Amino acid sequence: MWALAGRALAAWAAGAARSLPPCPRHAAALELRAACRPFSAAELKEKTDMSRFPVEDIRNFCIIAHVDHGKSTLADRLLELTGTIDKTKKNKQVLDKLQVERERGITVKAQTASLFYSFEGKKYLLNLIDTPGHVDFSYEVSRSLSACQGVLLVVDANEGIQAQTVANFFLAFEAQLSIIPVINKISAKIGTNVESVLQAVIERIPPPKVHRENPLRALVFDSTFDQYKGVIANIALFDGVVSKGDKIVSAHTKKSYEVNEIGILNPNEQPTHKLYAGQVGFLIAGMKDVTEAQIGDTLFLHNHPVEPLPGFKSAKPMVFAGMYPIDQSEYNNLKSAIEKLTLNDSSVTVHRDSSLALGAGWRLGFLGLLHMEVFNQRLEQEYNASVILTTPTVPYKAVLSSAKLIKEHKEKEITIINPAQFPDKSKVAEYLEPVVLGTIITPTEYTGKMMALCQARRAVQKNMIFIDENRVMLKYLFPLNEIVVDFYDSLKSLSSGYASFDYEDAGYQTAELVKMDILLNGNIVEELCTVVHTCIFFCLREKAYTVGKNICERLKDSLPRQLFEIAVQAAIGSKVIARETVKAYRKNVLAKCYGGDITRKMKLLKRQAEGKKKLRKIGNIEIPKDTFIKVLKTQPNK
Repeated sequence: MWALAGRALAAWAAGAARSLPPCPRHAAALELRAACRPFSAAELKEKTDMSRFPVEDIRNFCIIAHVDHGKSTLADRLLELTGTIDKTKKNKQVLDKLQVERERGITVKAQTASLFYSFEGKKYLLNLIDTPGHVDFSYEVSRSLSACQGVLLVVDANEGIQAQTVANFFLAFEAQLSIIPVINKISAKIGTNVESVLQAVIERIPPPKVHRENPLRALVFDSTFDQYKGVIANIALFDGVVSKGDKIVSAHTKKSYEVNEIGILNPNEQPTHKLYAGQVGFLIAGMKDVTEAQIGDTLFLHNHPVEPLPGFKSAKPMVFAGMYPIDQSEYNNLKSAIEKLTLNDSSVTVHRDSSLALGAGWRLGFLGLLHMEVFNQRLEQEYNASVILTTPTVPYKAVLSSAKLIKEHKEKEITIINPAQFPDKSKVAEYLEPVVLGTIITPTEYTGKMMALCQARRAVQKNMIFIDENRVMLKYLFPLNEIVVDFYDSLKSLSSGYASFDYEDAGYQTAELVKMDILLNGNIVEELCTVVHTCIFFCLREKAYTVGKNICERLKDSLPRQLFEIAVQAAIGSKVIARETVKAYRKNVLAKCYGGDITRKMKLLKRQAEGKKKLRKIGNIEIPKDTFIKVLKTQPNK
C-alpha cells in the first residue's frame, strides 16, 4: 500500500511537471491568460452579492504539503492573480497573520480566503484554505479538509516527496477528495504557470454537493476570538441559506443565537447580506464563552432542526506540560489569556493544577513540542504573559488491580498526565504508554544511521520500502516518550538534514514504567518527578541514569548554598541512581589558631561538624522560583 502510494505520488509529480507550459511566453500560456482574468473594478463592487454564484460555479479547496514546501508562497500568487490583493514585492505570507508565523516562517493556523475569478466567460467563486505543514498541526489540516472537495498537494522540486507529503495525501485520500499534484519551488515566487493551477482547480475539482432549498446546515470548521466582536466562527454551508438577523441554534450546546454579522474572508472580513449552500465564510452571533464555538458543531435555523453533520476526529493531546504564572498575582490575567488563546486554538486541553512550590496553575495538553513552543510564544507576544513552563511529558495509563481502587476512581483504567501522580506498582496490574506509527523517508546512504537511531529509541520496525533507487521509507512503532523532545533534531543531524519524519497516533501498549523521584536531603520534590522506562538492557538503564544525572546537575548549579550540605539525588524506588552535592558555607574556625597543639584544632573542627549535622536534620530547604525555572525549562541540547 505504501509502495503504491509512493509510486503514485511520484508519477503524479512527474505528470504535473510535464503538463506545465515550458515558458510564460508560450502561445498556450498566452491563450490561457486571455481566458482567465481577475474581476474588473465594477465587478468587484458587486461581488458581495453571493447569490450571483450558483453551486456549479463554486470550488472549495485547500493547499497541503510537507513543511516549507511553499504552500504560503503559492497562496500569495493565487491571491495576486485573482486580484484579491495588489501585486507588490512585499506580499509574503499574506495569510500568515500571526506574529509567530512570520518570525518562524511557518504556518500555524489554517486561513481562509474567497477568490473571485473569470474563466472562459464564466465567473467562479474559489474558496481557498492555506494549511500548516508541520506534523504537530495535522489537526488543522484534517478539519480544513472537511470544508473542501479537493486539494492542491504541493511538492518541493528540490526535496521531492517527504513524510508529511505522504501523510497529507492519505488524509485527503481518506476524505475522498480530488487531489491535484503541484510541483513547487520552480517559479511560484514570480507567478510562472500559476494560471495552470487555477485552471486545474476549476476543471478537476468538483463543485460541492449541496441543496440550497433545504433547511440550513452549516459546519463550524474553525474559530477565532476578537475582543470586541467575540467569537468569529468559520463555517461551510452544506444546505440552505443564512442571513443577518436569522435565529440559529447550535446542535452541540442547544443554545440559540441571533446572527449579528455574516460574510466572506477576502482575505480580511467582508460582510455580505447572505451566504448560500456551497459557500465558505464567517459568522458572528454573540458567542462569548470559550465552550460555545465547538469545532465540528452544526448550526441550523431555530424552527428547522436538522440531522447534525458528521464531525471529524477530535484532536488528541500528545504532550503535557505544567504552566504557572511567575507571580501568583498574575493568575487571573493569565487565566483570561489562556481562555482566549484556547478559543483560537481549540486543540489545546486545559486542566487546573497546583504546586506547593509554584502555586496555582494548569496542566496543558499540546499536539507536539512545536505546538507547545508556539502557544507559549503567542502568550508572550499577544497577551504579554510570562509563565513558567515545565518539562513536557506524555499521557500514561494504568490498569488498577483492586476493586477498592476501581470504586474510588470510578474506572478501571486511569490516565496520568502528571508524573507526580504516577501510582505505585503495588496498586496497578499493568502500565500502558502511548505509541505512534512513525514514517521516515531518507536517502539510502543514511539508512543504517536511521535504523540505529530508531533502535536506540525502543522502536519496532514494521516496514521498509524502497521508493526508488535513492530513497527508502521506514515504518516504525515508537513509544511517544522517546520522540517527543529531541528525536527530530537527532534525525536531521544524522541525515545531514535530508531525512523527514511524520507520525500518527497508534494507541497504547504495555510497558515497564516506574516513577523517578528527585530528593533533596531525602525529601521528595514532586515538581521534578518524571516517568522512566525500566528494562534489563544496559542502554536503557544508562538512559534513565542520564536523565537523573542531568536533573541533579541542573539542581546543583541552580540551588542556593546553605549553612549545611545538601544531597541532590535521583532515585527509582529505594535505589539511588544519581547524586550531586551542594557544598555548605563553611566558617574557618581555625583562623585564630596559630600553631599550638593539634588536638585543639581537631576539637574545633569536630564541634563544627556536629553543629552542621544537627542543622542538616532540622534545616528547611526552600527552592526559589528562579531555580525551578532553570531546572524545569526544556533543555534542547541535553
